[in-house]
Amino acid sequence: MLTQEQIRDIRQQIDFEFKRKAPPEGFPKFPDLPAGRYNDPEFFELENKHYWSKVWMLAGTLDEIPEPGNYMLWEMARQPVVIVHGKDGEVRSFYNTCRHRGAPVVTEKYGTAEHGLVCGYHGWTYNHQGELVGMRDRRDFVDFDMECRSLYPVKTEMFGKLIFVNFNEDAPSLREYMGPIYDELQEFQFQNLRLVDHYVWDLHCNWKIAMEANMEVYHVKSIHPQTVDPSLDYRGNVNTLYPHGHSRMVAPNRVANRKSGYAQAGQGLPEIDTVGEIGRTCTQSYHIEPNWVSPLGPVLFPVLHFWPVNMRETKYEIRWFAADWGTGPVPDVWRQQIEYFNVVITEDTQFGDWIQKSVDSLAFKGVPLCYQEARIYHMHQNIDKTIGANMVPANLRAEPVIGDEWIHPNDTNERLRQQQAMAAE
Repeated sequence: MLTQEQIRDIRQQIDFEFKRKAPPEGFPKFPDLPAGRYNDPEFFELENKHYWSKVWMLAGTLDEIPEPGNYMLWEMARQPVVIVHGKDGEVRSFYNTCRHRGAPVVTEKYGTAEHGLVCGYHGWTYNHQGELVGMRDRRDFVDFDMECRSLYPVKTEMFGKLIFVNFNEDAPSLREYMGPIYDELQEFQFQNLRLVDHYVWDLHCNWKIAMEANMEVYHVKSIHPQTVDPSLDYRGNVNTLYPHGHSRMVAPNRVANRKSGYAQAGQGLPEIDTVGEIGRTCTQSYHIEPNWVSPLGPVLFPVLHFWPVNMRETKYEIRWFAADWGTGPVPDVWRQQIEYFNVVITEDTQFGDWIQKSVDSLAFKGVPLCYQEARIYHMHQNIDKTIGANMVPANLRAEPVIGDEWIHPNDTNERLRQQQAMAAE
């Protein structure tokens, strides 16, 4: 969670953002992002093979497989994965691929495997640890070692009730990968939250085009004049960059008790009582590589994900979380908030297919980003770093112009120095 020192620093940075006349001194000018990062088949394949295969991804929640023996089929990352809540309480993930001839061991989105995972093709059976424990007509297999034929595992870790997976066996721990964000998110009690709703939209654009609309507030006055703009003051927005391409934005609310479509603390609804000052008075939103975006709060909040189907099609996945409301249906006011947020989503996504047409056109050469869009450039830098910068063709590369001095915690010190210099003038 955010310390009092961090809260004080954020408040000072917000004040600096309101007063500044230009980006902080020394902040780099961004080269144009090449258009090919959104429409080039070579770059899309580089992402598929060398980016998505190395990052931690949110695959599900314990609320989806609450009981030992429950499983879920997960294919958002274009790999067949079965996630199992074992009888020992552990959550494990495996490729949904029988070690015989590749048939699936589950075919339903959700289910219960009380006695193990059974391939429907030839009846090979695996326990909740993925071990092959039964096969028909074993006598017909010569010198066959069942211990070497377990399901292929997928690296899995929990963050509270959230289930993260990584296809890279040598990946760092989830805590190391998330860095300071791992501790900052503790105030939102993901170990105690309940899943309120979960749905998916289909978008007709590259996944980065869709996600980038949620990584800056430069567009708020144009796209959200009646929804977001009356409550969020984009002029005071503070961007913080973290290692591994992650980032945070904090935008102050125009009024302490903002009048908008959002359910508020103090309305008699169950709250996450550990949420601090920033989460209650500002929009505190995180981007966690590769595709997590979430504006967090004390009452009800969404976690957004953007999954590439192909170069020009995206699955936009939304999960809503809240404090436990006990028995009974979801509070009506939360349903109303979800409906309101879907209006905001419609506003955010209205130009996605049009932008895709533009980047596919002969006229579009690149994307010039401003200081307010630094989180986007930071993400692109990290995509190339994860892929391997030497593997990305020069004409498709996001040059690494944001140096370590601008990445947390150094960015705070630099911004404060700039603010103090401005105050002294």
